[in-house]
Amino acid sequence: MKLKNNIVSGLLLLALAGCSLDYQNTSAINPDNVWNDKTMIVAYLTDIYGGMRPGWPVNSNGTDEGMNAPKDMSQYVRGEITVDNTGQGLGYEYIDKINFFLQELETVSPDVLSEAEKLQLRAEALFWRAWDYWGKVQNLGGVPLILESQNVNDYESLFRERNSTSECVQQILQDLDEAIENLPDTWDNANYGRIDKGCAMAVKGRVLLWYASPLFNPDDDQTRWEAAYNANKEAVDFLQSVGKGLYQGKFEDIWYDERNVECIMVNQYYYSDHAFNQSSIRPEPFCGGSANYNQMILPLLMAFPKVDGSKLELDIDRLQEDSAYNARFVDEFYTDRDPRMYATVFLPGTVYPSEDVFIKGQSFWNAWKKANDPEIGVYYQTLIQDQLGKGIGAGVSSGFFQLKGFDRSLEQATLSRGETDWIEIRFAEVLMNMGEAANEIGKTDEALEVLYSIRKRAGIQSTDGKYGIIATSQDEIRQAYMDERFIEFAYEGKRWGDLRRWKRFDILNELKYRSGLYLVIKDEADVATMDWSQSMIEDADVRKKFRFDYIECLDGDKSYMFNLDLNHWFYPIAQNDLDRNSKLEQNNEWGGTFDPLK
Repeated sequence: MKLKNNIVSGLLLLALAGCSLDYQNTSAINPDNVWNDKTMIVAYLTDIYGGMRPGWPVNSNGTDEGMNAPKDMSQYVRGEITVDNTGQGLGYEYIDKINFFLQELETVSPDVLSEAEKLQLRAEALFWRAWDYWGKVQNLGGVPLILESQNVNDYESLFRERNSTSECVQQILQDLDEAIENLPDTWDNANYGRIDKGCAMAVKGRVLLWYASPLFNPDDDQTRWEAAYNANKEAVDFLQSVGKGLYQGKFEDIWYDERNVECIMVNQYYYSDHAFNQSSIRPEPFCGGSANYNQMILPLLMAFPKVDGSKLELDIDRLQEDSAYNARFVDEFYTDRDPRMYATVFLPGTVYPSEDVFIKGQSFWNAWKKANDPEIGVYYQTLIQDQLGKGIGAGVSSGFFQLKGFDRSLEQATLSRGETDWIEIRFAEVLMNMGEAANEIGKTDEALEVLYSIRKRAGIQSTDGKYGIIATSQDEIRQAYMDERFIEFAYEGKRWGDLRRWKRFDILNELKYRSGLYLVIKDEADVATMDWSQSMIEDADVRKKFRFDYIECLDGDKSYMFNLDLNHWFYPIAQNDLDRNSKLEQNNEWGGTFDPLK
């Protein structure tokens, strides 16, 4: 049974409306009575869960993972940054709810809650307070630390100065430590999805990894890396002791075999109360609204190695000039790749897992042919027009779409009913967090063993036990972790954070444009006799009919390019917040006096 964390929205929010929580609803529920009723107390906390749990990210646009429509590229990644278009607001809605909950929990009679129950509920609330504060700190640095329920009638008292980043991190860790001490090791099935001890330990490890990374630690203070290693090692050991580990089935089934051993922090989706509308990540013929998000671009297409772990190489000049080389590359691209690629991305010329548009077993040929127009000259035209009798629309950029987490039970009429759970933290992340920190403190063998285990689980074949990992030095292993996280966590909302915490926006800038590969039919006459059930992966004769064309700028306008500012790593506080609270200091990267590194 899935934990329905949103069920109280119609009950509790009516009773406890507003930050002051002083509303007296005499015709329905008296808020004072909440604290005399165990069910209502738990419902209050459940509402906090419902508002704070992270959900499915559809945000590869703006990184080297993928893109949405042409020219859908933010000002930030194009280097057009100001406080107005980049500023982050300081929302304290849930901090206040949590502080109020903690305050009132202390007054609850032992006849309503036992001491053990109060400690457990307090632990869950402290976890979410740490989670909220860390979300602010990782973007802005230190923020005002408010640890008590505020009196909204005392207007001046609401405005606080920013605490230092180190003070905020100390408080976040203190909250997590208390939560870890009092959370249950695991929950029963009826309470699946609530925060347990292992989850809190994993988040502590994640926080410390960020705090040790160059974003917060430009001087490479080794004590921070040691703290990150120790916290993540403790999390790994504990999680394994309660049965967690790397999922040993097919990689794609991590998202379909719900409640498996790899799930550490989960947001459960279910229809109808809490469904995930998957329309945006589908190709346009398979949706009824927004579509074509998270289309994979060249860097991620090339990042997945061959099945033996070796790197797939591409010579762009030869691809365009040498037809024999192009044919070999098409073969190498489609066959014997890292199994994670086939589980993560939908490839042109393979069966799209949707039966409502196509006859079962028919491939989706989001490939191309070249056409000629007297006015605009030679251009690419999608084969979807030939297959379906209709176009895919102007939003197509790369033609490679997201499969990871795709709910295959949905049809066009039911796209809003997605029930694939979002796994915010997988065991793989905790393990790799530990391994990354291990490398930074000289534990080379341990760092490499983690990489080997990740690739072994992925299905990479190896004769020497190294699974294609050739890194040996600390710098090489550091890059290997960056590369492996890129693959393992593709479309899981982690790439931007990894680039930022390592201060590696240069990786994006060096790309310049969002490039891609178009699968193009060589002889247009073959279109008329095309068997749309053929597969590029399984049939070599089909592959011979196609070539890859390199598209340098999928946006179609070379003014749309990566140009991230390498002198701005923390975001500014939004101008509205500064205007409202004169005690706030702006970050020094944005002309202010606040140093987020202190």
